[in-house]
Amino acid sequence: MAVDRSGGGGFYSREELLAMNFRNLGENVLIDRLTPIYCPDKISLGSNVRIGSFCILSGDICIGNYVHIASYVFLNGGAGIEMRDFSSVSSGVKVFTQSSDFKGEGLVVPLVDEKYRKDIKSKIIFEKHSVVGANSVILPGAYLAEGVAVGAMSLLMQPTKPFGIYFGIPAKRISERSRNILELEKAIYKDGIKYGEA
Repeated sequence: MAVDRSGGGGFYSREELLAMNFRNLGENVLIDRLTPIYCPDKISLGSNVRIGSFCILSGDICIGNYVHIASYVFLNGGAGIEMRDFSSVSSGVKVFTQSSDFKGEGLVVPLVDEKYRKDIKSKIIFEKHSVVGANSVILPGAYLAEGVAVGAMSLLMQPTKPFGIYFGIPAKRISERSRNILELEKAIYKDGIKYGEA
């Protein structure tokens, strides 16, 4: 039986999540029933994780503690995705760890043998306290350093530096981000607050 805390289709029950055989399954994990999970044996979920409606999670994905993945997010973890503690992606974000080479050096259709393709692949890491705004796209080569915020509708293709705000196409650092979130993290662990509690 799904647990309905969203006013929508509800979340998978703990029993249903356990039956999916995730690589790791923490406590207080809420995944909307309208989100399909592909190859759960390749997906690791920490504690206090919420995943919204109509997301697609596929491939090698490791999600830490206190992580929020909003509705309509696409995580293509073919080359690996790590979302560390307190990281978040907003609605419509798309994360690609693999992309065709558009320079014409290889074919771009997935139906041909890899020897005819020049795919670009790289693991994408979201360090602690990184956040990505709505409808942004993250491509191979991107790295979200600790405390980085990427503004809505941005395109990130390069590594970032800690505690910066990045925005645009391509995304560029436009300002510094407060480090107060580090103190709030300490308070969360001290108080033992679970996701969704006030």
